Amino acid sequence: MAGSARWRSESGIAPHKRVVVADEQMSADTAYRLACEGTAMLWRGDFQNARQMLLAMGRRADEKARNARRPPKAANAARSKVKDDKTANVDAKTVAAPASAPTPAAPTEAFNLHRLAQSQRARTLGMLLLPMAGDYTVLLRRAPDLQRACIEAYGLPGKDGHSGDSVVAMREILGLIGAHEWRKKGVPVAALGENIHPHYGVFAPVRNEYVDLVANVPLPKSAADPSGALPLAFDIGTGTGVLAAVLAKRGVARIIATDMDRRAIICANENMRKFKIAPRVQVIEADLFPEGQAPLIVCNPPWIPARPSSPLEGAIYDPDSRMLRGFLAGLAAHLTADGEGWLIISDIAEHLGLRSREELLSWIADAGLVVLERHDVRPTHPRVSDATDPLHAARAAEVTSLWRLAVRS
Repeated sequence: MAGSARWRSESGIAPHKRVVVADEQMSADTAYRLACEGTAMLWRGDFQNARQMLLAMGRRADEKARNARRPPKAANAARSKVKDDKTANVDAKTVAAPASAPTPAAPTEAFNLHRLAQSQRARTLGMLLLPMAGDYTVLLRRAPDLQRACIEAYGLPGKDGHSGDSVVAMREILGLIGAHEWRKKGVPVAALGENIHPHYGVFAPVRNEYVDLVANVPLPKSAADPSGALPLAFDIGTGTGVLAAVLAKRGVARIIATDMDRRAIICANENMRKFKIAPRVQVIEADLFPEGQAPLIVCNPPWIPARPSSPLEGAIYDPDSRMLRGFLAGLAAHLTADGEGWLIISDIAEHLGLRSREELLSWIADAGLVVLERHDVRPTHPRVSDATDPLHAARAAEVTSLWRLAVRS
């Protein structure tokens, strides 16, 4: 039976050209094969079984990726051990996160293969679709109440002029649920002694080591006012506002935080109100710098020079290091005399062969800047010790740094 509905995709994925109806009668093997062939499936069964189907498809995608990295004989042996699941109702515990083989010899090759595998996996799993009513009710049995999560991501029903039924990828629905939980519970930030609350589409500051650097590096004394306080700071690319909040806690009298993303601006403003520092922190939309000069300018740009595959990945991947280079190029013009620019960045790109230390130093020098000091810290997140991660060698060697920069005299 033919029908139509609005297509929703926050990642900007185009509507699928071929769609078939699916339910519990379809096996996970069939679903995975259809997805690989480019056919999407509109689920008409039970919501929880749709979740299990997605997990089963994910296991097949991960097994395919593992076999692609194994020698042919090992791949054939492993393939013969895979059980033939006839239904989608598999135990979620058996569908683990993507496993990986040893990293290829060349770090850049390892990174490119890893990104390709991530992209292919996302595309395949994005083929399982769910129907949604105009009021954000998922039209399936045992579906959870997603209205609050959808309002946080999409806005009020009908606000954009579309109030009818829609179709959404199951992966996106799960992302909405996860983002809602992050927003509700918040992310603990030791430097603040409080939780910060990321919104949907705004990167969560789950790696505290770079926040701790901003919390502990001494503020520039030469720019302080007679009372010893720093009168002003800029936070470039504020995101959730976490670094602006840390600077306010350290006694900076006024902070101007900038971002280009509407969701980030709303998120940062809400966090400033929760921390009761909104009168001291002005969050504005700006491409890097606000007008004027400040004695302290802080920036934590994306660390990896590569193309993001979704809006959220824009906090991690930055093609050609555009934000990093833009920050360095414009820093001197926005610093007051004796002011400092704090660049917070990991050297993971260097270990992946995507950017050299020499390039970074040349950009600093070409911008008329000098390095006053560098404060380093090693990350402690779980992937550092995960030897199955295809990027393990780079992660194990990674160092996060705060570079204190000043205008060359």
